[in-house]
Amino acid sequence: MHSNTPLSNNNVPKEIFKAYDIRGIVGKTLTPAIVEVIGHALGSEAVTRQQKTICIGYDGRLSGPELASALSRGIRKAGVDVINLGLVATPVVYFAAYHLKTDCGVMVTGSHNPPDYNGLKMVLGGETLSGETIQTLRQRIENNDLNTHESTGEGAERSYHIDDEYITRISSHIKLDRPMKITVDCGNGVAGAFARKLYEALGCEIEELFCEVDGHFPNHHPDPSVPENLTDLINALQKGNAEIGLAFDGDGDRLGVVTKEGNIIYPDRQLLLFAEDVLKREPGATIIYDIKSTRNLAPWIKARGGNPLMWKTGHSLVKAKMKETGAVLAGEMSGHTFFKERWYGFDDGLYTGARLLEILSRFDDPSAVLNALPDSVSTPEQHIQMQEGEPHALIATLQQTAIFEDAEVLTIDGLRVEYADGFGLMRPSNTTPLIVLRFEADNAVALQRIQDCFRAVILAAAPEVKLPF
Repeated sequence: MHSNTPLSNNNVPKEIFKAYDIRGIVGKTLTPAIVEVIGHALGSEAVTRQQKTICIGYDGRLSGPELASALSRGIRKAGVDVINLGLVATPVVYFAAYHLKTDCGVMVTGSHNPPDYNGLKMVLGGETLSGETIQTLRQRIENNDLNTHESTGEGAERSYHIDDEYITRISSHIKLDRPMKITVDCGNGVAGAFARKLYEALGCEIEELFCEVDGHFPNHHPDPSVPENLTDLINALQKGNAEIGLAFDGDGDRLGVVTKEGNIIYPDRQLLLFAEDVLKREPGATIIYDIKSTRNLAPWIKARGGNPLMWKTGHSLVKAKMKETGAVLAGEMSGHTFFKERWYGFDDGLYTGARLLEILSRFDDPSAVLNALPDSVSTPEQHIQMQEGEPHALIATLQQTAIFEDAEVLTIDGLRVEYADGFGLMRPSNTTPLIVLRFEADNAVALQRIQDCFRAVILAAAPEVKLPF
């Protein structure tokens, strides 16, 4: 049966259907009515895939509760049941999908976007929706291909409090060798509702920064991949007596790490430590890292008997590649880390923090262990701002025409140009109209040379662009 109310379906904005999720501005491109229609499409897709129940949750954004109830109404219209988890971190929804055996979950989150944004991250039948599958939902709405529940009855909703089961599940298998004192900065994101409980359950003493969940984000933006957002944490570590600092993004699926001295240990360097640990128990295992990550990973993983695999950026793309290859661990430069060994294979900043503490608790001086990990001279992510559609077009052109002397060019995601002494990367962002750049080299001279090569190639193809380097 299909409903016959096409009235609003054409008003659902196309641009909110992104590569890895659905995302829009609250009250403009993302309203309760729009989210309800999307929920109806999700429920209909779930019916097609023979799924019966979907777990839903929301983060600390002000619009979360209202959008979550609209989502639930939409899903139930299709005759699918909803388990409402309430205020949770994104990974807790993923956990619930496994733990409560629904295999489906939707998280209402704006992730690291400004406060006026919100969105949906979706898993159906164990598949994280991305790219084509997200567009399928849009097509369902446009074609009014939406199930009604006349035959099955409307889906039911029940609330479920899963926090304790999530924390128990982690603390049952992660054991620290000694209690540690840590500082945690949640940037007023939803991780603040879990961090203390979780790390105290592991035996840590916690100093909290901005752990009150507040959708206005009054202190700093909850994105640990941006160094200036870690300033408060660095100051607290230098003043206090904590051994290590953990920082989380708005929805708790990414982790930032700072040493006692205030050095930022970027996620690709964290992955070196995790790879070494996992390979002791899983010799020969495949470990995936994304195209933005350090060139130190491949030789390090090989030297410890593992199989390194570079892949595209994007949490849903990495999860799909893990399934395909049977990889036990994966990580992205942005701070998503995925543990399949001893866990479920989804990205979870809170869990990653627990794994890190487990390793570091074996040592008297955790900062020394982190500081000793191989490092290179590198730039943070840099951006070229462009108009919608331009980044993909320019990169596609450069993949065909750009010539880089004495280098290997990888095109699995943009262009990663490998030299003997470093690499440069440019790729189109899948979430906003910009080109993302990153550079790494053995020394500052090499870094400069690689940047000069990129400058020449980009300006030859697009002389009008403003370069950030």
